Amino acid sequence: MLDIDATLVSAHSEKEDAAGNWKGGFGFHPLLCFLDGTDEGLAGLLRSGDAGSNTATDHEHVLVEALEQLPGEALDEDILVRTDVGGATHDFTQSCRDASIRFSVGYELTESVREALLELPEAAWRAAIDAEGETREGAWVTELTDHVELQGWPAGTRLIARRERPHPGAQLSFTDHDGHRFTCFLTDQDDADIAALELTHRRRARVEDRIRCAKDTGLENLPFHAVAHNEVWLELVLIAQDLFAWARALTLDGELALAEPKRLRHRLLHTAGRLVRSGRRTKLRLAREWPWAQALVAAFGRLRALPLGAAP
Repeated sequence: MLDIDATLVSAHSEKEDAAGNWKGGFGFHPLLCFLDGTDEGLAGLLRSGDAGSNTATDHEHVLVEALEQLPGEALDEDILVRTDVGGATHDFTQSCRDASIRFSVGYELTESVREALLELPEAAWRAAIDAEGETREGAWVTELTDHVELQGWPAGTRLIARRERPHPGAQLSFTDHDGHRFTCFLTDQDDADIAALELTHRRRARVEDRIRCAKDTGLENLPFHAVAHNEVWLELVLIAQDLFAWARALTLDGELALAEPKRLRHRLLHTAGRLVRSGRRTKLRLAREWPWAQALVAAFGRLRALPLGAAP
């Protein structure tokens, strides 16, 4: 599963290609792609702050770059691309279809969609499920494929909707109805279990965690004036995320195997050590009182035990 999403990066000086964004800020609007399951950063496209959210060519560019990062055998397996409404364009979904890649993209609540939702009988809704496959209280799903005109989308495109009761204190919008909040997405997956399809699309939200980690790894601020230099910086950020992902998968266990960069820096990378040489051997000595010294020692042990060429 490949997750594509954009984020805003502020610029506090006049940098090349920096521009105003739709939120009233100033800076850049990079588009990123991550591999779900390993958290690897596969590709990124540095764009000016005024870059559009629904730019099909940018999504296609990032997708191609991401596919080039995958091993050859992975390209023979089923691939699903997930995006928010930014990827809901005819051109991008058709490009996915031409490449035999499935898509799951957010879809706006247009007037025709809202009318179709309000006309549905209660029997058309079925319970949504949570991550454990159990019924999720206060949430339901339905399919609107036969109730909304989907002309222009690839053949087999389906429209699936979710309604839920917002959490206590949440502010409803004018598009909400009868105390429910509605969201929709388009997909060409042929699974008959729409609750499972909705769960798969909802899990796309994990890309927000990956973007937060990217900002903790250097994307919070692009330091150079020249756009070419900042493009290199973006690549370094993605490399750093890959190194963190591989370190967690190959050398860490327990809560550290799930830790984000900020915590790993505090617990492991900021450990003070001393290099000593004795008997033609070099040793790294760590302070015994460091709470995570043994975790770091165990990580080095696992690293040494890995066969050459091991991968997550």
